[in-house]
Amino acid sequence: MHSSPRRHLAAVALTIALAATGTACSSGSGGSGAGGADSGTYTIWDPYPQFAKGAAWPNLLDKCGTQAGVKIKRTGFDTSDLANKTLFAAQQGNSPDVLVVDNPVVSTLAEAGVLTTTDDTKLDTSKVDPNLLAAGQSGGKTYGTPIGANTLALYYNKEVLKEAGVDIASVKDWPSLTAALAKVKGAGKKGITFSAIGTEEGSFQFLPWFWGAGAKLTELDSAEAVSALALWKDWLKQGYAPNSVINNTQTTSWQEFAGGDYAFAENGTWQLANARKAGFDYGVLPVPAAGGGNAAAPTGGEFVTVPVQGDTGRYATSRKLVTCLTSTQNLYDTDTTLSYVAPTREVQDKQVAANAELKPWVDAVEAARGRTSDDLGTRYPKISEQLWKAVQSALSGSKSPKDALTSAQAAVK
Repeated sequence: MHSSPRRHLAAVALTIALAATGTACSSGSGGSGAGGADSGTYTIWDPYPQFAKGAAWPNLLDKCGTQAGVKIKRTGFDTSDLANKTLFAAQQGNSPDVLVVDNPVVSTLAEAGVLTTTDDTKLDTSKVDPNLLAAGQSGGKTYGTPIGANTLALYYNKEVLKEAGVDIASVKDWPSLTAALAKVKGAGKKGITFSAIGTEEGSFQFLPWFWGAGAKLTELDSAEAVSALALWKDWLKQGYAPNSVINNTQTTSWQEFAGGDYAFAENGTWQLANARKAGFDYGVLPVPAAGGGNAAAPTGGEFVTVPVQGDTGRYATSRKLVTCLTSTQNLYDTDTTLSYVAPTREVQDKQVAANAELKPWVDAVEAARGRTSDDLGTRYPKISEQLWKAVQSALSGSKSPKDALTSAQAAVK
């Protein structure tokens, strides 16, 4: 722990909520921390309260516990509650043995001294894709391992594009995407919908365009950043995107797309089941970068971590539990349940072999980037807040893209 851990943990708790993506499920019940190293019960906290006892995920936890020779006491929390409950548990010396937590929060908990490193626990992460592992790295150290990833891409309505005379193979960069939107509007249909709401969801959806322009989160007012915001602003001005994006969540923007009139929607892997129910033929395209190729989209998904314990003898069993949960077959089963892309190439190949429609999502995850990568850590929530405020200001017309991002950068400094 850092010095004065109780005071520091309480301060960190105030910033945790800003790091959540806003896609959490309903709340779960509380749980208690661990006992001594010889205790036969190990506690696991996760953000999946939707999975009740008897479901695949709790059953996997019990199976891994049996293999490790211990019983599992599992509690599922709402994503927005889990991080703060973890901080408070750490204050009380009552942390769970294993914590599954939203990846942007990992570096915050690590900086608060709540999590062990993979060096502490001897956890092997050698098979994990480096860009996904980076979301759980801070100060040159790694805190846990990803259980799976989701990210953003463009869903498209094949019928709408056909009626507009758009060949999806021609959409390779921003100019060709904008040209496609113009054709769609000319054919009497709607262009693209996304979420630009004034929350983390808005930043999450803007980041592929921000990074796709070559911008950096440490320079919100760069020319590249301005070009990305100007792209969105121009789409609204031209009528290629609806004004409703300013208030859209990822759920409401999906509902617009599901109506059948839009050519494109920016959304995530979690909408795959809904896409199959939409009633029209669809495809998926990674978000294009400004000059071509795939833009880096932000990674969603969780890390399996091992919180600091007063009795370090517990780490050996915790490592067995994490290793079991992230083994090849268990990753495949879990990520299928969660609609995640696996964090290792071996399991990704298995996923695509079983379901070819996951290929564009695997491609998108390969190009993806953690929101707290580049050692942003606890700075990310503050940067993100200014970013979504800039997007809101520009799209509402209260400021130009340049002025909005200049103000954002000044506020961050």
